[in-house]
Amino acid sequence: MQKLAAKNASDFQSTRYAPLPRQPFVTPSTATRAQACVIWFSFMALSVIAAPRNVDGLLKNVETRYNRAQSLKLDFSESYAGMKSPVQNESGVLFLRKPGRMRWEYVSPAGKVFISDGKDVVLYSPEDQRAEKSKLKESEDMRAPLAFLLGKLDFKKEFKSFQTRVEGGDSWIVAEPKSENLAYSRVEFLATPEGEIRRVRITGQDQSKLDFTFSNEQLNVPVAPSLFTFHPPAGVQVVEAGQ
Repeated sequence: MQKLAAKNASDFQSTRYAPLPRQPFVTPSTATRAQACVIWFSFMALSVIAAPRNVDGLLKNVETRYNRAQSLKLDFSESYAGMKSPVQNESGVLFLRKPGRMRWEYVSPAGKVFISDGKDVVLYSPEDQRAEKSKLKESEDMRAPLAFLLGKLDFKKEFKSFQTRVEGGDSWIVAEPKSENLAYSRVEFLATPEGEIRRVRITGQDQSKLDFTFSNEQLNVPVAPSLFTFHPPAGVQVVEAGQ
C-alpha cells in the first residue's frame, strides 16, 4: 500500500510540473483580412445602393417641412473656397420669410448683410462703403438659391437628378439643377429623416465651394417684414451689380 501511494504521489508531481505543449500564436491570415474587408465594403455598398429607394420619401419630408413654414430663423456658419483664393470663414443669423425673402445677418464679419425682398438682392459689406443690388433671378451669388427653401419647394421642378448617401443617421441629397444658366452646377443637402436641413454645399460653375452649416432652427417665429428692406447707412451708395 505504501509503495502504491508513493508511486501515485510521484506520478502527480511529474504531471503537475510537466511543461504544457506550446500553442502556436494565431494571427489573422491575409485571406481572412481580405474576407473581412469584402464583407465590410459589401455592407457599405448595400447601404449606398439602398439609399436611393428612400430618396422620394426624404425629398417629400424636406418639402413638407419647409412648405408649411411661414418663417424661419437659424444660426449659420459659412465656408467659401475659391479656385485661387484662401478659404474664408464667416458666421451669423439667417432669417427667411415667405415668399422668398431672406436676410443673412453676419456676426463675423460684423455689419455685413445679404438681403432679398423676394425680387431683388442687396449685398453690403462695411469695408466697401457701398452696396450692390441685382435681381434675385439674375443674381450670381450662391446664397440666392437658398431663397427657395421658403418658396414653393419642389425639388423635381428645380433639379434634374438626385443621388443620396448616408452619413450617420442623416442623408446627403446631391442634386443637379435643370438650368445650366445658373451660378452653380450642384447643390448638396444634409437632411435628417424628419426633413430638417443641417448643411448645404453649393458648387459653382467655376468649381468654387460654398459650405453652410445650420443650427438652432426655429420655424414660424415672428420675423418683421422690415428686416428684408435694406436701409443704407449714411454715405453708402447702392449700385447695380457689375458697375
